[in-house]
Amino acid sequence: QVQLVESGGGLVQAGGSLRLSCVAAGSGRSINAMGWYRQAPGKQRDMVAGTTSGGTTNYADSVKGRFTISRDNAKNTVVLQMDSLKPEDTAVYYCYTDVGLRPPYRRYWGQGTQVTVSS
Repeated sequence: QVQLVESGGGLVQAGGSLRLSCVAAGSGRSINAMGWYRQAPGKQRDMVAGTTSGGTTNYADSVKGRFTISRDNAKNTVVLQMDSLKPEDTAVYYCYTDVGLRPPYRRYWGQGTQVTVSS
């Protein structure tokens, strides 16, 4: 069983920064991709950023150039640095990880952390 623990959400003014962290516990060496999704009220959950165990990253077009994802494989941790935040970034942010020795992997989700950007 894998548990994801997120931290770092909060309230910030437009143009400010926040840093989200997520630790995956109980997974051993079978962690694969890690990343973040977000869900605004009344909207679907959308991918924000992801990273493979080899370090390849991908971003939603709406956050490219403003958000940076990084990970520490030794600590099973993924971090999302969010800069130049906009009110439209307001959402609950969910960490995920894909676990398994081989595909198909099982996806686990964190409990979510609220990010609110005021104008």
